[in-house]
Amino acid sequence: MTTILPFLQETSVQERYSGEKDDRTPSPTLNEQKPPLGIPVDNVGGGLWGRLKRSYVDLDSIATQPSVFDDPITCEVYRPPPQYENTHKFDPDARWTWREEKKLVRKIDWRVMLWAGVMFFALDLDRNNISQANTDNFLPDLGMTTNDYNLGNSLFRIAFLIAELPSQLVSKRVGPDVWIPFQMVVWSIVALSQFWLSGRASFLLTRFLLGFLQGGFIPDVVLYLSYFYTKNELPIRLAFFWVSNYIAVIVSAFLATGILKLDGFRGHAGWRYLFLIEGAGTLLVGICSFLMLPPGPTQTKAWFRPKGWFTEREEVILVNRVLRDDPSKSDMHNRQGLSVRAIWKALQDWRMWPIYILGLTHMMPVGPPQNYLTLSLRHLGFNTTQSNLLTIPSSVLGLLMLLFCAYLSEIINSRVFATIILQLWALPLLVALYTFNAQTSQWVYYAVVTLITGFPYVHPIQVGWASRNSYSVRTRTVSASVYNMFVQAGAVAYANIYRTKDAPLYKNGNRALLGICSMNIVLYIGTYFFYKSMNKRRDRIWSAWSKEQQQEYLETTRDEGNQRLDFRFAY
Repeated sequence: MTTILPFLQETSVQERYSGEKDDRTPSPTLNEQKPPLGIPVDNVGGGLWGRLKRSYVDLDSIATQPSVFDDPITCEVYRPPPQYENTHKFDPDARWTWREEKKLVRKIDWRVMLWAGVMFFALDLDRNNISQANTDNFLPDLGMTTNDYNLGNSLFRIAFLIAELPSQLVSKRVGPDVWIPFQMVVWSIVALSQFWLSGRASFLLTRFLLGFLQGGFIPDVVLYLSYFYTKNELPIRLAFFWVSNYIAVIVSAFLATGILKLDGFRGHAGWRYLFLIEGAGTLLVGICSFLMLPPGPTQTKAWFRPKGWFTEREEVILVNRVLRDDPSKSDMHNRQGLSVRAIWKALQDWRMWPIYILGLTHMMPVGPPQNYLTLSLRHLGFNTTQSNLLTIPSSVLGLLMLLFCAYLSEIINSRVFATIILQLWALPLLVALYTFNAQTSQWVYYAVVTLITGFPYVHPIQVGWASRNSYSVRTRTVSASVYNMFVQAGAVAYANIYRTKDAPLYKNGNRALLGICSMNIVLYIGTYFFYKSMNKRRDRIWSAWSKEQQQEYLETTRDEGNQRLDFRFAY
């Protein structure tokens, strides 16, 4: 569990508002003037069960949660600096009700989260439609082999990896509200230009350009969403954010079924129209995104939106609820860049390395079967239309498992137990896949491959996990990119596990996947004990200090982010 442990918080709420005096409080008069707080969320439980219980509370009761801003001393320690764009809405005495907060969160979901999903949907159309193109003789038309296809996927991932951190740094400087739409417009032009592919060289070039221009999109959006949501709300939103990935796969299968019927129209192959039409759709979304992404919670007014999205009251609630949940979000302005020194310091944060390693390896056991799903279906004798439609069940299954794991991580408040499920899911299915031979029924093979590719997608949970354990805007900005760089590096590796000479059963490749899956189970268990021991050590040190020593630490420490002794890691 991630948390800050201000030394006053454990008794101050009860003592201040029960009439009992707290001899540590410098100004009883000041405290008596403070309006009361709501019942701490932790008292009614966390996760889904806690949310269900809170749904029955009096909606007009105070929802404002206890935080470091409730005490004059810690309030000054964590007070937002003047350069923070929302400082003018910061108010430690602000109070609001559950009714107001619930209504506001719903508005954020409709205004911000929904469009984030639309943008991700467009991204996935452009980066995954090559899978549908493969069902329409894409490789033979360009005179390429599956090894060329692997190389194209590797170049895409390498370019994606290279662009991650630079893109995040540009986004931090100019603002994700400007950079994200710009990315979309530029990559959509490259995507639709695939209509004119002429051979291996043009294919490899466009795959590299697409990867480079799309790299950084996901951490940019995650950073943007963190401006509006608390740390407990973000993981579930990220899960729904990745739901658009599966919706894109399902919708694109139907789109491809129709668009590929244009094969031969004006003498062009159907896959060419697929790239052209879906790329044009992304271009439209990119242009609209310039209008749909305001810079931040208090900056939603524009010439075409003179009243903005939120009222003055809602802006106060939005800013203060996010800062009460995570005071570090006021560390930097949303147009403030990072120095080279700050980047290097974030990269040296060894406390984040276990999550980076999991990012590198967690998708390897299921990545190759997923990449080769449509090609495998064609090898099994299914035609173009059948191959596209038969990918839908695995997408539906994956969508359901994604939401299940996201909610599970909050219900049990454990990242490791919710993410290790992917490895436990894949292991027996890979064993079955390894035992198949040329006599295996095509429908049995299809059933197993569908289950493998319908795996529990735990990547959104791990993105939120990395963000939560970073605990500062500086490290969060870098760690989001570094984590995704490791994910892309893993994708480069697994894109080359299935080789042409190993086709069609890929025995050697599946044996490698079994070994990696077993290794991952050990890595997850090790990560659990790594963060648990870190928290226990900090608990020991913190509890051994007197209240005066704890106060002195808070006022004088130079520790930042997750280095602070009052910070606890999620695991």
